[in-house]
Parts: sequence; structure tokens; C-alpha cells
Amino acid sequence: MKIGFDHNKYLEEQSKYILERVNNFDKLYLEFGGKLLYDLHAKRVLPGFDENAKIKLLHKLKENVEVVICVYAGDIERNKIRGDFGITYDMDVLRLIDDLRSYELEVNSVVITRFDDQPATTVFINKLERRGIKVYKHRATKGYPTDVDTIVSEEGYGRNPYIETTKPIVVVTAPGPGSGKLATCLSQLYHEDKRGKVAGYSKFETFPVWNVPLKHPLNIAYEAATVDLKDVNMIDPFHLEAYGETAVNYNRDIEAFPVLKRIIEKITGKESIYKSPTDMGVNRVGFGIVDDEVVREASKQEIIRRVLNAACDYKKGYIDKDTYQRAKLIMEELQLKETDRRVLRAARERLEKLKAEDPNEFYSAVAIELDDGTMITGKGSQTMCAAASAILNAIKYHAGIADEVHLIAPEIAEPIMNLKSINFKSKNVTLNCEEVLIALSICAVTDERAKRAIDNLYKLKGSQAHSTSILGKTDDQLVRKLGMDMTCDSVFPTENLYYND
Repeated sequence: MKIGFDHNKYLEEQSKYILERVNNFDKLYLEFGGKLLYDLHAKRVLPGFDENAKIKLLHKLKENVEVVICVYAGDIERNKIRGDFGITYDMDVLRLIDDLRSYELEVNSVVITRFDDQPATTVFINKLERRGIKVYKHRATKGYPTDVDTIVSEEGYGRNPYIETTKPIVVVTAPGPGSGKLATCLSQLYHEDKRGKVAGYSKFETFPVWNVPLKHPLNIAYEAATVDLKDVNMIDPFHLEAYGETAVNYNRDIEAFPVLKRIIEKITGKESIYKSPTDMGVNRVGFGIVDDEVVREASKQEIIRRVLNAACDYKKGYIDKDTYQRAKLIMEELQLKETDRRVLRAARERLEKLKAEDPNEFYSAVAIELDDGTMITGKGSQTMCAAASAILNAIKYHAGIADEVHLIAPEIAEPIMNLKSINFKSKNVTLNCEEVLIALSICAVTDERAKRAIDNLYKLKGSQAHSTSILGKTDDQLVRKLGMDMTCDSVFPTENLYYND
């Protein structure tokens, strides 16, 4: 993989810039947009970007940082899923707390935003408090977003409990967008002012990249990633007017800026130091780009990937037709096609060959593109699914094992299939990816070749993959754990309405 981004240069530039911003205030509330950990989108569009760059940055500043996590009560109630992990937002909050602690970062509390005594949210609050996590409940702010006089009063932000903090930098993060991070920051500014403290607000939003052209594929990839939010990149008119400089921002930030500026000025009683929404940001990711062509190509591939994912989400009923069509339009505006994804072409070509051999049989094929450009394919069979077959073939290639060698002995596979059929009453006894890798691990005890194959599993991280049918939940999660960038055709692998394996 070609590198287009200098991670170390970025970390140095970013930490310096945040500390410069902190010097203006007694305390800085830093809203973190996007993913604090495992920012896989940034990793894909900026080859060389460390998916955990943000938390490593905070680890460098850990003596000065504490973290507040926001989650919207409505997202808990409807079991909203974090797409890249396949887990609900409430579970992601728990995972995030564990991850922050592993980086020696202090988790101050969890804020439940727009709380209205929802039953599932109340259970989640109990779960947190009984594990020793401090929880604050913020109800909907009266007058928000237009009645500034009410918002900045005891009837507005004054009704929210004050979050006690001790460090000069308070990072406010969340599992995803719309979690109430901004409102929490502004509420804290109000309470800090009441206590005579000079507190500031800044935003750390990786995308869109303000100092990269508006129509650069890197910024367009952000639009493709947020089609469900209807985000649109725009030239920041406030920045252009104030400084005569072009900067890229997005519609929600630009639309909210006049009100946000008025709220901050109402709280502090002073003219805001910020003349544009871009001013509020501290993001320096654009300065880490070292090869623009590499970033452009990676971003185009991400746009195609997003469209394929949107097609599957539409098929599953997760998004509406307009959202899918917006994603498709973004791809077409750059004159890109699905078939510009090499691994997709390889998977579909393998499927066509299988169909030609037996037109009456339903087949599924998976292709994996390895780091050296080698294309590995696998097909579904009565023993294992196509994804498991492709993974086995890929690690055999890495281990230097001939393709015709069978690594999983029948006496290991058959008892697992019988267990699923007889004891679990499963209609689908074909081994999924997890079951195949467990079986391979058992074989590795006595078979040196199986052990070599398992030892090469880590090399699949970052590889591109495509399936000609939608993966089941278990396979999808396993592929994510391996760090593979998988896409699928929007075709279910069975006519059964209930499909989860």
C-alpha cells in the first residue's frame, strides 16, 4: 500500500496547535467530532493515518485532559447501531470507556442528552451508575436553537446540572453524530461563566478538511460517508468575508454558526474571538498529507465502498431510497463506477465461472486483494461459506501452502456441523468464518501447516475484499475484527426471510 499521510508529522502539529488554543482560556471544552478511536474512514482515505491517532494524541496530553462522553437518549431507545462495529450506541459507550482507560485517560462522566425518562435509557443509566460511572442527565434545552435569551438563562442551560471537571482540557466525545456534544459544551460554558471562570469552546472535526479544495475526492468522500445526515460541503462564507481566504466547512456548521456565535457572546458578555466556524476548529489533518495522488485514489475507492454499503443497507431496510440515490449520485459525479473496485470485479468473475459450470445451483463467491496485489478467491460449499473459504485460501498463500492442501480434517469439521444440526436445530449447517477458524486452531495442535496458516492471519488486516452476497452478522463481525475492508453486492444468500448466520 502506498503511503499518502505522515502520521508523526500530524501528531506533532496537532498537539502543538491544541495547546496553543488552550492558552487562551482557563479551561477549553474540545468537541471531538467523528470517531475518537478506530477512525477507519480516516485510515482508508488517508493511507498512513493511524486509526487511533486521536486517542494517541490525547495520551500525549493526558496530564491535562479528561473526557466526557455524550449519548442521545433517543439513540439508546431505538438501538442505533455503530456501523463499523455492528454494536449499539449504549454498548459502544461502555467499549469507549474501557478503551480510554487503557490509554490512561480519565473518564469524567457520561451525559445522557435530551433525556425524557425513556425506559431503556433508565436501565442504561442504572448499569453505568452501578459500575461506578458518574452520569448526568440533560433534558431538552428550552428555546433551542433560536431563542438565545431563553437558552442562556436559568430556564435554559441553567436547568442542566454542572459537570464538575478539574483538567484544563475537557474532551467531549460521543459514539456518533447528533449525540448532543455541542449543547453539552455550551451548557458548561454557561455554568463556568457563572462561577467566574474563563472557559472556551473549540471543535476537532477531521472532515471535511478545511484547507483541501472543496471538490477534492477526500472531501467528497466525507459527503458519501454522511449521506444519511445530508451533509454538504461548502465554502465557509464567514471565513471568506473575514479573512479573504477560502476554507471548506459543511452545511450544518455554517448554518449553526450565527446562533452559536450569539450564544457564546451572550454567555461571556464579550465579542467572540471566532469570526467563522472554521476558526472554531483545531484540525490540522490537512498538513499531514504528503502524497496528494495517493489520497485522491484512496478517497475515490472509499466513495465506491460507501455506495456498495448503502445499497446493502437499503436492501436491509436501514436507509431510504433517497439516501441510497444520493450516495450513488456522488459516485457518478466523479465518473466512478462500482467496477472500478478491482476486488469486486474478481469476485463477480469467479461467480460467473461458477454459474457457467452449474446454472441451476446458487453460488456465492468472495475475493480478497492482498497487500502485494494478489487476488485470492473462495466459493461457498456445503462445508463452509465463501468468506471462510477465501480467508483460508488467503492465509495459505501467505504461509506458502499449496492451494490443493486441505487444512481442516473432516473429523474436526463434521462434529461441528452435526452439533449445529442435531443439538442446535440449525437449518444452515455450513461453517461460518468463526467456526472455520476455530476448527483450524484445533487442527493446528497436531498439524504444523495449519499452525503456519493461523500465524499468518494478521496479514489480512487492511486487505480489500468483496462478496457477491450479503454477509451474515457473524461473518460480518469476524471480517471487521480481522481488519478487512469488505464490501458486498446487495443480494441475500438465501430466500429465507430470517437470515442471521
